[in-house]
Amino acid sequence: MIVAFEGVALLHTYPENNISTKQQAASETVGEVIDRIGFGRFQRRLMWICGASWAADAMEVLLIGFAVPSLMADWGLSREQGGLLTSLLFAGMLLGAWFWGQFSDYTGRRFSFVTTIGIDSFFGFLSALAPSFPVLLVLRFFTGFGVGGTLPVDYAMFSEYLPTRHRGRHLVYLESFWALGTVAAAALAWLIIPQFPEIGWRYLLAASALPGLIVFWIRRAMPESPRYLLIKGDADGARQVLQRVAQENGVNLYIGTLAVEAAHTQVPLRTIFTRQYLSQTLMTTLVWFSLSLAYYGVFTWLPSIFRAQGFALLPVYQNTFLLALAQLPGYFSAAWLIEVVGRPRTLGLYLLGSAAATYVFAVVSNATDIVLASALMSFFALGAWGVLYAYTPELYPTSARGTGMGWAGGVARIAGIMAPLLGAWLLDVALTLALTTYAVAFAVAGATALILGRETKDRPLSEVAPS
Repeated sequence: MIVAFEGVALLHTYPENNISTKQQAASETVGEVIDRIGFGRFQRRLMWICGASWAADAMEVLLIGFAVPSLMADWGLSREQGGLLTSLLFAGMLLGAWFWGQFSDYTGRRFSFVTTIGIDSFFGFLSALAPSFPVLLVLRFFTGFGVGGTLPVDYAMFSEYLPTRHRGRHLVYLESFWALGTVAAAALAWLIIPQFPEIGWRYLLAASALPGLIVFWIRRAMPESPRYLLIKGDADGARQVLQRVAQENGVNLYIGTLAVEAAHTQVPLRTIFTRQYLSQTLMTTLVWFSLSLAYYGVFTWLPSIFRAQGFALLPVYQNTFLLALAQLPGYFSAAWLIEVVGRPRTLGLYLLGSAAATYVFAVVSNATDIVLASALMSFFALGAWGVLYAYTPELYPTSARGTGMGWAGGVARIAGIMAPLLGAWLLDVALTLALTTYAVAFAVAGATALILGRETKDRPLSEVAPS
């Protein structure tokens, strides 16, 4: 069913658009208007705004893994207490993903887009000043509440401004900013922890909060998603936002009648479990859970894993920094493949590659082989993350896109809560057992993507893969 809203002419079209006024009088969707506007300055600016917060979020999540050894030395914590600290962060991310994903579908993207990064950065900075371990646990929980909301809302927002033919690879490019945050986290740990082995964790947590505070100020100028405005009946507001995007991109065009897919009568959370979307929700649930369990299980304890393999303190941070750099070509290669062979196949390939590399990482003993295997693991795992973040918002309609991303993110956070605690136990038993367990989780995620995944390449964002 299509619902149309009457519009008026705003600007003349460029002759090269080759679309007559009579043709333009027919109704068109927001996606079709964005396709005519094309990818330009507005989308590049939005990608950098979202990307900066993603880098900041990566620092918030991953720096705690570097900070735990310093915390254990400063406050005399056990490995299990260090794992609890990470699990509380993911518990906050779980609540944040489910809350903010649905909240953005009910109230709009913009408020959540601004508020989540503010919560994330504010409590992240307070964490650096925590006077005791219980207080730090509470502060990291609320930091996670902000981080958990940033991830689904950013992807819903950015995807709704992207032209169809640019959507897949630029959503992967956005995810690549996580690698930049990982590189920054590894570099800061490398510089700070050896110099301040006991209190360095405070400097790390303070540094991770500063980029987010800057991004919070910049985000306030972003408009609401025109797709969201239209499904809520604000055709004039949607048209004004589209005109703003066109003007910023240097494009003149006529925007006539706007059409929107009929809003679902169910609440967004119920929508993603209807028969039309159930297989897609099952697939994303299994893949997000398994990938998160493996990724956070390895990377939360990566410094400890390297130490268990015989590396001294400085080589631990050097190797972690190299692994972070290996993530960048993983993202860029995935961004190319996702448009060549499609979403599910690329996702499955990179997940199975992660499984193979992680198993090799578990069984080799030579220092060079350990670094190469771990670099390949990092390459494939982060490429898989890039594809998954690009793929998931394409599986749901505008009225439930934030909820769908929030559900997937929440499932990932459940795995994130489990991973540090499971890792602490497995590492106490045997390093090989821990890494083999995570290799199996990667393999399960890859098989699920290949068996249940539905192709969305070249489809308008308003269309989803049939169940």
